[in-house]
Amino acid sequence: MTTATDTAYDRLLAISREAGLLGSIDGLLGWDQETTMPPGGAVHRAKQLALIARLSHERLASAEVGDLLAACEDAMDVSADTVEAANLRAIRHDHDRAVRLPATLVEEIAATASTAQHEWAEARAASDFDRFRPWLEKTVDLCRRKAECYGWASDGEPWDALAEDYEPGCTAAGVAEVFGPLRDRLRTLLDEIADADTRPSGRLDEIELPEAAQMAFSREIAEAIGFDFSRGRLDRSTHPFCGGSHCDDVRMTTRFHPAMVTDALSSTMHESGHGMYEQGLPYEHIGTPCGHSVSLGIHESQSRMWENQVGRSASFWRWAAPKLAAHFGDAVAGIDAELAYQSANRVVPGFIRVEADEATYNMHVMIRFELERALMTGDLPVADLPTAWNEKYREYLGVEVPDDRRGCLQDIHWSMGALGYFPTYTLGNLYCAQFFESACDAIPGLVDGFAEGRFQPLLDWLRENIHRHGRRHSPAQLCERVTGRPLSADPLMRHLEAKFRPLHGI
Repeated sequence: MTTATDTAYDRLLAISREAGLLGSIDGLLGWDQETTMPPGGAVHRAKQLALIARLSHERLASAEVGDLLAACEDAMDVSADTVEAANLRAIRHDHDRAVRLPATLVEEIAATASTAQHEWAEARAASDFDRFRPWLEKTVDLCRRKAECYGWASDGEPWDALAEDYEPGCTAAGVAEVFGPLRDRLRTLLDEIADADTRPSGRLDEIELPEAAQMAFSREIAEAIGFDFSRGRLDRSTHPFCGGSHCDDVRMTTRFHPAMVTDALSSTMHESGHGMYEQGLPYEHIGTPCGHSVSLGIHESQSRMWENQVGRSASFWRWAAPKLAAHFGDAVAGIDAELAYQSANRVVPGFIRVEADEATYNMHVMIRFELERALMTGDLPVADLPTAWNEKYREYLGVEVPDDRRGCLQDIHWSMGALGYFPTYTLGNLYCAQFFESACDAIPGLVDGFAEGRFQPLLDWLRENIHRHGRRHSPAQLCERVTGRPLSADPLMRHLEAKFRPLHGI
């Protein structure tokens, strides 16, 4: 017998799935915009994306959803560890946030983001911040208006309201509390590396290699570690990303430099990690919270694990180095597993976040967090961003930023309106290291298996412990379930110190 509660819950899921369909259309339009859309399509694409955003928002924010949620919450235990309760908790969270945003604001944000991304790409190519500045000023203003609609705790700040969309429960004060001690420990390690007499070789990345061959090599590796090309694809874009529409249609991109093949490989393995997470979400829950990733921090843990714990390991290169000759021929003669491993793990403070080594990467994230926090409070006017950016890079990494293209224009995120996003990269590194330690405990010989091309045990473990749950658990709950302890910086520092100290003879 069907009860009123069953009917209400079924209707709620139907609306959720409808909103999910709209989101999947948005994903494909976004992928197309970054990969194949001609520049002339930018104006109309902004209108398309704005309409999709409004329609999706209207469904989630509707009075009907509020009534259905109330009916289900009256009849069900929403604290239970069930799929149904998890869906209700997540839809309630999203609905309560959605009703605070006017549909007109949602539409304006989406349209602005689409156009701003196009203008950012043009400004970046010309290394001309002034061209992008009006769009960033408008974006920051929209983000402030969005934050005001959401509201924040009395002891919080506007940034918190935005971060909730990316990492539930995340606040600026909480991030600063984690980042401060981590920054001090990283500086100690970086000082040790700077003073060391031993330097890993960068020989592999000094060789110019054809883009087509780099793509073929990257694709082979992506497939070998578990990305399913019957349910996904790999293309090229200015800024690597993973998108698409659902678990059976995952679109990822990478990028290439003539003489930096490890960057193309790292970017591809990074996006493959995102892609395999998406492919591991349960199809039967598509369009509902339990068929959606839990947070960007957890998502980033998956990409960073495949990029770093796997792709920058000595064991991985014992398997991958022999494949170099098949793709690049005599150009890579003399490059053995040890030289490839060293090239993949050189520590060179630089300007570009997505090209950064593991030891310096989190400094890039901390700089962005501090700057966008100041942009949101108004302490940093947009016009002063290039100067503030360059000063932070001088302070944190000891480098002089040569131009806007390699400075404050390098990332796409702010053009998308994604303020509050950047700390999820470092949170992802923290989750990643802690998850990987648990995986190694659970799977004897896991790392040694990489040398023989055995990556499936790790992917199976991730499918079972992380992917299949969707949004069933919060990020903090998932971390404790998987590792048995709260998130800590200790596993990440153990990983970094165990790798970089021997590489530098420390």
